[in-house]
Amino acid sequence: MKCFVTGGSGFIGANLIHELVARGHHVRALLRPGSDVRGLAGATYESVEGDLGDRAALAGGLRGCDWCFHVAASYHLWLPDYAPMYAANVAGTRNVIEVAGEAGCSRIVYTSTVGCIGLPKVVDGVLTPTDESTPVFESQMSNHYKLSKWKAEVVARELAGKGLPVVIVNPSAPIGPRDVKPTPTGKVIVDFLNREMPAYLDTGLNWAHVRDVAVGHILAAEKGRLGERYILGNAEGNWTMKDAFAVLAEITGLPAPRFQVPYAVALAAAYVDETISRFTGKSPKAPVGGVRMAKYKMFFNPAKAIRELGLPQTPSKQALADAVEWFRAHGYVKR
Repeated sequence: MKCFVTGGSGFIGANLIHELVARGHHVRALLRPGSDVRGLAGATYESVEGDLGDRAALAGGLRGCDWCFHVAASYHLWLPDYAPMYAANVAGTRNVIEVAGEAGCSRIVYTSTVGCIGLPKVVDGVLTPTDESTPVFESQMSNHYKLSKWKAEVVARELAGKGLPVVIVNPSAPIGPRDVKPTPTGKVIVDFLNREMPAYLDTGLNWAHVRDVAVGHILAAEKGRLGERYILGNAEGNWTMKDAFAVLAEITGLPAPRFQVPYAVALAAAYVDETISRFTGKSPKAPVGGVRMAKYKMFFNPAKAIRELGLPQTPSKQALADAVEWFRAHGYVKR
């Protein structure tokens, strides 16, 4: 297939391109001028210069393509001005999906986030992971990133309702190789390796191998039902931060953080940090939006994607080990 990928220089996008190329697909990647393409090293692809607001560049890149993967997003938990993030995530999603429809793509896979899925609830004293059917509302989006992605998913569902061949995927917390920036989740691992993680919040994530998430995108194009959404996560990967650090300690031999920071203390510190950032213009180390998200354990059930798509389930311990190996091999560890 001829495939068009936005966000190809990002963590999921780069891994997706490698997986597409490995399967014999031809890839065109939409890249902004000056994009950091280290994650694409070794992959054969055609570069298309442009951004999500450039419909002409999108039309040129999508011409003749069979599949479109819209992975690109502005992912920030703090910005001095959030308007560009909404423009990229919401208006950009409309641009990509509409132009892909006009180009005649048979599948348009839109990358959302589990942040748009209802949070887990305690049932009979047990925190129960939620799935795609869990009700969630715009009012539950706790920061601008989640709200912008929610609005973008609404656009994707709207265009699917108009007959465009859209399939939505909702990745959980991917980890593994090629996390060049790194992502906030990857930064947790890097900080652990550099002994810069003295304490942690009582939160949790669904930890999934980025390779499984990338393959899940391809499976969504091959098998996904139009208009449906699929959680791309790991059925055994719902771990608290304490669990994850214990596994990292086992993998690396480094000690896990021992101190748990109370949520109220972390939130107060985040407000102070953001106040300082308004004057300095530098991003806070602990944005309020990030701390608010950490109040809830983001545990999810990917059974639908496993059942309908055949989503791979690489053990989360292996995902962490692969991330550690990649970060060490690429100079992210100071000592």
